[in-house]
Amino acid sequence: MTQAAYSTHGAIAVIAMNNPPVNGLGFDLRSGIVAGLDQALADPKVSAVVLIGTDKAFSGGADIREFNSPKALAEPNLNTVIRAVESSTKPVIAAVSGACMGGGLELALGCHYRVAVAGAQIALPEVKLGILPGAGGTQRLPRLIGVEAATNMIVSGAIVPSEQFKGTPLFDEFVDGDLQAGALAFAGKVVKEKRPLKRVRDLKIDYPNAEAFFQFSRNMVGAVAKNFPAPLKCVDAVAAAVSMPFDEGMKVERETFVHLVQTPESKALRHAFFGERAASKIGDVPADTPTRKIGKVGVIGAGTMGGGISMNFLNAGIPVIILEMKQEALDKGLGIIRKNYESSLKKGKLTQEKLDQRMGLLSGTLSYDDLKDADLIIEAVFEEMGVKEQVFKKLDKVAKPGAILASNTSTLDVNKIAGFTQRPQDVVGMHFFSPANIMKLLEVVRGAATAKDVLATVMQVAKKIRKTAVVSGVCDGFIGNRMIEHYGRIAGFLVEEGASPWQVDKALEKWGMAMGPFRMGDLAGNDIGWAIRKRRYVEKPDVKYARIADTLCEQGRYGQKTGMGWYRYEAGKRDAIPDPVVDKMIEDYRKEKGITPRKIANEEIVERCIYALVNEAARLLEEGIAQRASDIDMVYLTGYGFPLHRGGPMLYADQVGLYNVARAMQGFKAASGDAFWEPAPLLAKLAAEGKTFN
Repeated sequence: MTQAAYSTHGAIAVIAMNNPPVNGLGFDLRSGIVAGLDQALADPKVSAVVLIGTDKAFSGGADIREFNSPKALAEPNLNTVIRAVESSTKPVIAAVSGACMGGGLELALGCHYRVAVAGAQIALPEVKLGILPGAGGTQRLPRLIGVEAATNMIVSGAIVPSEQFKGTPLFDEFVDGDLQAGALAFAGKVVKEKRPLKRVRDLKIDYPNAEAFFQFSRNMVGAVAKNFPAPLKCVDAVAAAVSMPFDEGMKVERETFVHLVQTPESKALRHAFFGERAASKIGDVPADTPTRKIGKVGVIGAGTMGGGISMNFLNAGIPVIILEMKQEALDKGLGIIRKNYESSLKKGKLTQEKLDQRMGLLSGTLSYDDLKDADLIIEAVFEEMGVKEQVFKKLDKVAKPGAILASNTSTLDVNKIAGFTQRPQDVVGMHFFSPANIMKLLEVVRGAATAKDVLATVMQVAKKIRKTAVVSGVCDGFIGNRMIEHYGRIAGFLVEEGASPWQVDKALEKWGMAMGPFRMGDLAGNDIGWAIRKRRYVEKPDVKYARIADTLCEQGRYGQKTGMGWYRYEAGKRDAIPDPVVDKMIEDYRKEKGITPRKIANEEIVERCIYALVNEAARLLEEGIAQRASDIDMVYLTGYGFPLHRGGPMLYADQVGLYNVARAMQGFKAASGDAFWEPAPLLAKLAAEGKTFN
């Protein structure tokens, strides 16, 4: 079936776009629209043309399946299609429902008239990919809805319901009931009344004090956009619509679009966009794998993690039962969930009705027997294998056949945990990140026996609770924590050699990390890292650590929870204050070890810490723990505060050049003698071949 079906209804031709799921403007659809238009223009019996999509979408814009392929730029490109529509000698009416975004909205703006149903979603979201509309959106939209409204829409990429444009020339009429019937009736009126062909490009913009408005916009946008050039360039493009003739403004828009596409920031945003979609696909689990029904969720543990995990499901309308061992702990946990919702209510983020509805889905119990009808049970108990063993042996007895049993472990062996049951195929890791009701990342840990339908179900559930799910194989620390251990380890050596903890943190935060490694340690609890190191000293005696962090912990400086860590903290505040006591401790440590401190540049700090992530990630890829490089980037962008404008550690390494990264690692190895810095075989191979991770 053609993607642009042509039909006639009396004197009106209809071009119906049909390229599921959102009528992406791919080559076949673009060609079909122009062919349909030519057919209508050649037919003397046709007086007008209606261009319509489906209920779900007029058009969501470019077809992302064609990105980076020759078809994306092949003629007729979108600008050619819009020119053909705009220069048509017969009126073309866009009939808009569902998503009308990006290139889809630009196509509608090129039509002579537009009708819509209420509830259609109108947006120019290109800024979210680090670019701006490239087919006239910045030039036509201000001519229809006004300069200020258009600037706000284009700079934010926000979706606006169609009914908010009532009274503006964006829509000539709103249709109640069947859109096609309404559009045909409107087209009939246009022909009967001999209305002129209204071209948006011909509209004049009269906007006094434009310079003052654009200067104000640049100041506001510049403060918020920080590392991203596209929002400011959007303001410049709209300013061109006001100050220049249409064709000159189009030239500015086009040149700016071409420039932005090449920026590392746009490449990072597009990488994240596609990376999120790729992460949901599992190589050997077909997209049509049947899933299990998840109608009720059990959560074991009402602490911080258990409560946060529960809120995700309550927010999605899924009933939750929380199990605790003592009534006091259960009451406290349920109370904190209610408090969190009441806090959202006070901030206006939640209605009383929604609060009551979510709390109505929540129940608590002290008995494992009450989990017998749960479809998914997630344990969030103490991170110790003996504790997990007790929990899973009990679950094996009470959970119904086919229930999915999930562990929220952040480091422990999921295969071993599955071995505590008679149903290892139903066991999976679901590693939420704290705070679990806010952080987007969910590491889905695939055990050796985990069934394909269990994986498919968990990935589907993740989407429902609005998480970015990334599949990891089983290893100590999975993807994120296995990498972060080396990042922290290298940060320890930098302090040992001469940097201060605050210099390391500041250098990485200035580079873009949400939090430096020492502030992060204080937040998580330095005792957690200490426990892991003690285990490493026995299990992996060949892995080197700077023992300075142990000295810190021996003094009871566990971080924010004790008011002292690498920094000191004042009661009730989270501000990290550099502490002279820590300076003295580091100085004494260096003397004891016979280390003469040296001056370390911020560039070296960033290189060593970020490349440590990259090298361990390359090993994860090689071992098959991670499916693809972009999955690792998604873990770091959504779970570890990696700067979005850099696209994740793997994309950043690609942009630096893997040859340069591997060469720097060899230098670190020579200077430190640490075998870790030998470039991972995959990294060395790609560097030698001039290739990239992504």
